[in-house]
Amino acid sequence: MTRPTVLLLASLLYAIPGSAVARGPRVFKVCNRRAGPCGPGGGIRSISRAIKRAKPGDWVLIWPGVYHEKGTPDAGVMITTPGIHVRGMDRNLVIVDGSNGTAAAPCPADASLQDLTARNGIEVFKASSVSIENLTVCNYLANYGDGGNEIWWNGGDGSGTIGLGSYSGAFLTATSMFYQAPDAPMAMYGIFASNARGPGSITDSYASNMGDSDFYVGACPDCNAVLSRVHAQNSSLGYSGTNAGGHLILEDSEWDQNKAGIVPSSLNNDDAPPPQNGQCPGGTGSCTIFRRNHVHDNNNPNVPAAGISGEAPVGTGIEIVGGMFDTIEDNVVENQGAWGIVTHDFPDTETPPPIAHCEGGIQSGPVCLFEAKGNVTTGNLLQNNGFFGNPTNGDLANESSSTPRNCFYGNMDPGGLTSEPPMIETVDGPPCDQMGVGSGSLAAQLVCASGIGPCPPGSSYPQPTQVQMLPLAPQTPMPDPCAGVPKNRWCPYTGPHS
Repeated sequence: MTRPTVLLLASLLYAIPGSAVARGPRVFKVCNRRAGPCGPGGGIRSISRAIKRAKPGDWVLIWPGVYHEKGTPDAGVMITTPGIHVRGMDRNLVIVDGSNGTAAAPCPADASLQDLTARNGIEVFKASSVSIENLTVCNYLANYGDGGNEIWWNGGDGSGTIGLGSYSGAFLTATSMFYQAPDAPMAMYGIFASNARGPGSITDSYASNMGDSDFYVGACPDCNAVLSRVHAQNSSLGYSGTNAGGHLILEDSEWDQNKAGIVPSSLNNDDAPPPQNGQCPGGTGSCTIFRRNHVHDNNNPNVPAAGISGEAPVGTGIEIVGGMFDTIEDNVVENQGAWGIVTHDFPDTETPPPIAHCEGGIQSGPVCLFEAKGNVTTGNLLQNNGFFGNPTNGDLANESSSTPRNCFYGNMDPGGLTSEPPMIETVDGPPCDQMGVGSGSLAAQLVCASGIGPCPPGSSYPQPTQVQMLPLAPQTPMPDPCAGVPKNRWCPYTGPHS
């Protein structure tokens, strides 16, 4: 093709209305107020309507307001277009609220103000390179196992395959004020990514009041994801990572007031394939790393709770449930009534779905046993752990006698390191490729703390009385919500005004 012909074709393309080359990224402005910048012609009234119009590379900016989105039967806002950017102009004032829209204030607690339809909040379905930033999502509820994920990058839940690439979330808040009973509708997951190959990034975000977990990354043998500067409170689990491994980092974050803090796990369920394996691709070294976190005061039995996550052992900081080859390093773990850090095998007795085949586990009749092995716990500061006073409670604990051993070394407690088995850094220290020692009595205590079986004589753990929900509290917003956004009349942003 000659150069003049190429130039002619290029000029024609630029002349085509709506062509990607001609228009560049567009900015869709969403605003449901009736004054100031949201007056006539000032914006689209619904986030969902703006999402339907957006093409790859476009931006959807959301003006402060409460948005009761019901865009599809499955999600308040469903995103299936790759490469779009969704950003609120104020994290604390842009609220996507799943309640029925009759409340005077957002995220209500009253049962009469809820929409009990099973629905997710903002769901990104098999659409890569979608960013969500600087907003709050609340009160989207699960019902009979469906829905209840406030913000979800979904690469194909239950498929056993990876269906989503890169994703990012920042300056997000996910919560719910509504809880009624363990078998009633409730919010289940705060900020959730599954079946994704990444790279994924979730930073500077907060979640609370979830029946399962505040933050979840799962169903990715090599997740290629980083969670950094996040804060998780008042849920069954602060972090849950079912069958999540490979390149995966949780760092520089705070986990407190949950039933249990950080809980990666192997399960023979629809987040296939198991196990939770922190090995680097190729099978050498550990690439799943939990580092520089502050894990404290996860002793709360009065959290929303549902299913297997509600059976977490109360008072546990970091719990490796049948996981392998994870690295737990340089964390501060304190004020944990049961155990600071514990590793243990897990016999999964649930009936598996057709997609799950006990990969990485040991099948024995209806039970799929996942061994916790090859995990390294090193350089952590532990203090004031084990004050429930039951046998085996303390800073460090290991139930598994697997090979290679779960290895403990270089950890410190200013008051003296406590462990089960005793002197754990001697019996389960380097060389880390040896057979582990483990503790038989620890298994009975874990069952007792989880509430799934009888307690040994003389043992007791806090029991639930009345679930308490944390109020919706302001969180640090994005410093400049206009950063990186194409020129538009909302930028620079000077705050909401009439």
